[in-house]
Order: sequence, then structure tokens, then C-alpha cells
Amino acid sequence: MKRFSFSLQLLLGLVVGIALGFAAKVWDVAWLAETLKQVGSLFVQLLKLAVPPLVFTAVLVSVANLRNVNGAARLASKTLMWFLITAFVSVSLAIGLGLLINPGQGVTLDTAAAKATDTQGTWLDFVTGILPTNVVTAFTEVNVLQIVFLGVVLGAAAMAVGEKAEPFLNLARSVLELVQKALWWVIRLAPIGTAGLIGKAVSTYGWELLAPLAKFSAGVYIGCFIVLLAVYPTLLAVWGKVSPVTFFRNAWPAIELAFVSRSSVGTLPLTQRVTVERNGVDRDYASFAVPFGATTKMDGCASVYPALAAIFVAQVFGVPLGFGDYLLIAFVSVVGSAATAGLTGATVMLTLTLSTLGLPLEGVGLLLAIDPILDMIRTATNVTGQMVVPVLVARSEGRLDTATFNAPPQPLDSAPVRRVPEPATA
Repeated sequence: MKRFSFSLQLLLGLVVGIALGFAAKVWDVAWLAETLKQVGSLFVQLLKLAVPPLVFTAVLVSVANLRNVNGAARLASKTLMWFLITAFVSVSLAIGLGLLINPGQGVTLDTAAAKATDTQGTWLDFVTGILPTNVVTAFTEVNVLQIVFLGVVLGAAAMAVGEKAEPFLNLARSVLELVQKALWWVIRLAPIGTAGLIGKAVSTYGWELLAPLAKFSAGVYIGCFIVLLAVYPTLLAVWGKVSPVTFFRNAWPAIELAFVSRSSVGTLPLTQRVTVERNGVDRDYASFAVPFGATTKMDGCASVYPALAAIFVAQVFGVPLGFGDYLLIAFVSVVGSAATAGLTGATVMLTLTLSTLGLPLEGVGLLLAIDPILDMIRTATNVTGQMVVPVLVARSEGRLDTATFNAPPQPLDSAPVRRVPEPATA
């Protein structure tokens, strides 16, 4: 396999998974379907295992490292500004697409049999959920939003304490390196995990499940593709003044892994490597922007999908939406994206949107069956946006190495050898 690049290995895993999935479904090969399911589940489980320590140490170290970056406040504010702008543009396009295609119009589903999901999101849950009642519980329950909060607070405290916090920061850096190294070993198994995940989706769902929801499913994919292939390239070309084709060439391995793994956080180590080693973003800035984006920047899960899903649910249940409702959809998408937490699925964000609009939460139950299929393109969109924004900000601040950006892509077949940057000593 070392003869093939990592990207090609992922592509081969994708093709093999589709072939095996169709074989398992067409010929009803139960053992093959179960094997694909177990392989895919084990891969995702390994990714999730690293989420708590990875998110905590990455956010903590990235916030603390901002003290070494000139104009840190300006960089952080610019990053947040671009997060908000791209989220607003994405949700606006999704609302327009939803009004154009009317995804729920003419759909006949048994709404009486639909049940509200047990996993719900409200604004009260979102606000109160930021603050952990127990530090240990935040990690054991993998509440990414609370873990991010703890990382930001401790990182800011370390900045304020200064030199006395160095032993603690050195420990956090060491843990971060260990987790990234171990997670890279897991990522190297991605071609096998890809075959299992895609094979499982094909053997389990096929195409017949998509039939009654074909217009909605197509809308989600079209909406994400518009963001991926129109919005992001325009921003890169006009504001970033860099080649979108070169960007996607460099970023492709992370986008591909995001598509099959359905986890922004699980893709984080590869996203960060690609952002620094291929797209040429300054390492100190990227160590803040990429982890921050992996937990809060969700154009696919928090903008495109909830907007189309809300319109779909409203049309299926016969609830009219007015101009004010569409403004609420945009507001929820822009402000509430952190509720998606960087993990697989966007149920919390969807229930947050529906509950804000007063739409029946039973609508979530109608969409859960096809959620894994839609989550692939949503996550790919998320991760792409998480790389686009650092490139835009780095370019505007003179922190983009254009020689690295335009150079032939560096191979990603071995673990990174450069250490996490340490603070400068006075």
C-alpha cells in the first residue's frame, strides 16, 4: 500500500466499500454486511476515543499559544468574523434553495408514526450546557462544547499566569502530541474504515430508502456542493487571491476523510497537517484556528442541513413559514453552530432549529433513517470551511506561505515530525 498515496488509498477504500456493500445487499450476504458494519463501527469508535483529550489539549494549547502571536486578538476576531460570514451565506443559500425546490411538497409519509427524538436541543439547554456541572462528566459523556469551554478557560488562565503555568502547558503539549501520534495511526487505517463505513451505508440503506425523501436528500447535497464549489472558491479567489483549484488539491485528503468518517473532530489532526504543511498557513495561528473551527465551524451541519430540514418538516406537517421564521433559521444557524459539537450527526442542531420555530420534533424521526448518508457531505463541507477560513485570514495578515501553498502537495503517508510549537522565552 505504500506505493499508493494516502488520497489514492482512501479512494480505493471508497470504491471497494461501495462494491462490497452492493454485493451484500443484492445477494443478501448477511455475514458480509455485518462485517462491513463492524469494521466501520470500530473505526469510528477509535476516532471517538481520542476526542476528549484531543479537543481539550488542542484548544488549551492553541489559546495559550496566542500570546506568542503578534496581533492575536485581531486574528481571533477575524477568524470569528469569517466563521459568521460563511455561516450566514451558507444558510441564506440553503433557504433560497429550499424555497425553490420545496423539499417537503407532495411527500406522503406516515407522520402519525413518527416519534420525537430523545436527543433534543433548546436554547436553554445550549446556554446552560456550555457550563459543566462536573469536570469529569464533561469528559466521560464526551460533551465537546463543555470540553471546549474548559480548554478555553484554562488556556486563558495559563496566559494570565505566565511563566508559572509552563509546567502545566508542557504537560498539555506532551499529551497533545501523544494523542495526535496515536490518532494518526488510526487515520492510517482510514482506507479500511472507509470500506466499512461506505459498505455499511450501501448495504443497509441502498437507494429505496431515499425514494420518498429524494428531493430533500438531493437538496442537501446540492446545497453543500454550492457552498463547496461556489462559495468557498469565490472567497478564496476574490478575498484570498489564491487558486481554489490548488486549495482543493492540497486539502483533498482531509475532505475525503471527513466524508467517510463523518467527524470533524476525528479529522482534526489531518485537517491541521493539511492546513499547515500543504496550504502554508502559519503554524502558530493554525494551532488556534483549526481546533477552534473543528468544534464551532459547521456550514454543512449547522447551516445548509437545518435550513432545508426545517422547510421540509414545515411542508410535510403543513405548517406555513413566514419571513420572520426564515430570519430565525438564519439566526439559529449562525449563533448555534457550536451545538453540533464536531461529532457525527446534527440531531441537536436540527432539534434546536425546529424547537425555535415551534415545528413538531417528530419531523426529526422522519429524517433519522437517512441521516448517515446526508452526514457525509455535511461533514465534508464543515471540514472544508474549517480550512478555508484560516487560509483567508492568514492571507490577509501576511501569515500564508504562498510557496508552500503553490508547491506540489507534501506526502501525508508518515506521521508529522515537527513538534508542537513552544512559547518563546524572554
